[in-house]
Parts: sequence; C-alpha cells; structure tokens
Amino acid sequence: MSILVNGEYVDGEIIRQEAAMVRQKLIEAGVEPDPVALEMRAFEWGKENVIERILLRQAAVAEAAPLAEEEVEAALATAPKSLQADRTEIEIRLRVDKLIERLTAQVPAPSKKEISEFYYQNRQAFRHPELIRASHIVKNVDEKTDEATALAGIEAARAELERGRRFEEVADELSDCPGRGGDLGFFPRGEMVEEFDQVVFEQKTGKYGAIFRTPFGFHIARVTERRPEGYGELSEVRPRIEQTLRARKAEKALEDFVDALRAKADIRKAGARPE
Repeated sequence: MSILVNGEYVDGEIIRQEAAMVRQKLIEAGVEPDPVALEMRAFEWGKENVIERILLRQAAVAEAAPLAEEEVEAALATAPKSLQADRTEIEIRLRVDKLIERLTAQVPAPSKKEISEFYYQNRQAFRHPELIRASHIVKNVDEKTDEATALAGIEAARAELERGRRFEEVADELSDCPGRGGDLGFFPRGEMVEEFDQVVFEQKTGKYGAIFRTPFGFHIARVTERRPEGYGELSEVRPRIEQTLRARKAEKALEDFVDALRAKADIRKAGARPE
C-alpha cells in the first residue's frame, strides 16, 4: 500500500521493507506468537516508522537554515560510497541531525530527586558481585618470546620490586603491557582467565605475590582494593543514572515533536506513483 504524507508519495515497497525488519525484531523478541497478529503488527509499526522519518525530514528541510560548506564537505567525505555523489541527500541528513540535536539539547538535566528515585526503584540493577582491583606486571610468551626469555624477564621485574622500587614504576618500565602502573581496575571473578583469578582472588591486599603462569605468560600481581558483593553506592552509579535519564528525556522530546507533526499531517492512501 502506497501513501501520501503531506503530498509526498511513499511507495508501498518502502513500507514493506520496513515491516520486514520490524517483523524480524518481533520474532527475535518473541512478543507476538500468533503469525497473523505478527504480520499485522509488523506492517503497522513499519508504516508508522516510515511516516515518522518522513515527517522529521520534512520538518528539517522546512527550517531551511543555511548549512556551512565545510560541514557538507566533511559529511560527503565520510558518507558511504553509495551516497557520496548525492549532495542533496547528504544535506538533508545533516539538517535532520541538526534538528534532532536542537530538540534534545533543550532537555533539562535530571534532578537530584529523579536520580535518587531511579536508583532506589532500580537498585537491583546496580548489584555487583565481589570485586577486586589489581595491578600486574606481565611478560608474554608468544611467537616472539619463548618461555625461558619471558621467565627471565619476569624474574628481573621481581628483583626490582625486592630492591624496593614502586610496583607502578616497574610495571610501566618492564611489563609487556605498560601504562597506568599496570592497573587493571575493578573486576569480578570470570572476567579474567581462570589462572589469573585463582591467584589474585586468594591474594592478600596491598602486597604483590609470587610469579605465576597464565596462557598469556608470566605475571606478578598486586591486589590494591576489594569490594564485597553488594550494591553500588548512589555516588558511584550517579553518572550512569544521569546518562540513562537524559537519554529517556531526549527520546521523549523527540517522540513528542514527531507526535505533534503527526497530529497535523495529511496522510492518506495513494494510487499509482504520480508521473
């Protein structure tokens, strides 16, 4: 079924292609077991998706704000090859992006109350297993470095530590993964290889341990901090909550804008494509 959106002809094939993508997502989500209902829902959602994209594009083009030449040229340079010759389409996409950016930029930051309410209503999402923070020095065993050479390298690093040099200094100077003093950040069991977990989760905090082997090579590790299983503190997860709430507000602002366009739009069935 072809339609007209504010007088713009939309071929039915475009709607069928969108409906096919929606159908696949519905099948994967398992939300509609009845095949007839599935087809109906996929078609309606596909049609609405197409209409909303056209309304948004029409609104962006209607603003007709001038585009900087360098913006257009930069977009052309990074566009897929299929679009690089279509300057008009690139400009339209830029206008749509700018419209969306303007609409979402007006979204207010979440308040302290909103953040707090979200945290307590979704506290289970912030539960974490036992975590440790560790640093390591590693000498890899690979096609370039054999077992004996790697072992000699890690023993040299161990000797530097025993002389009293700071772990971070030795890691940055002698480890095959230098940077950040060898800090791996916080991680739970199962994120690292089993041989690494077996050592560091049994190791005392604040001290470096013996040399040990993993599939990657030889390591010396130091556990710097532990966090028992529990819930992340509000102060710790606040940035994640703010990001989530901002994204929801931005999505709602865009939905409201498109709904307003939809309410005023002239949408009707179309016959054959006009010449």
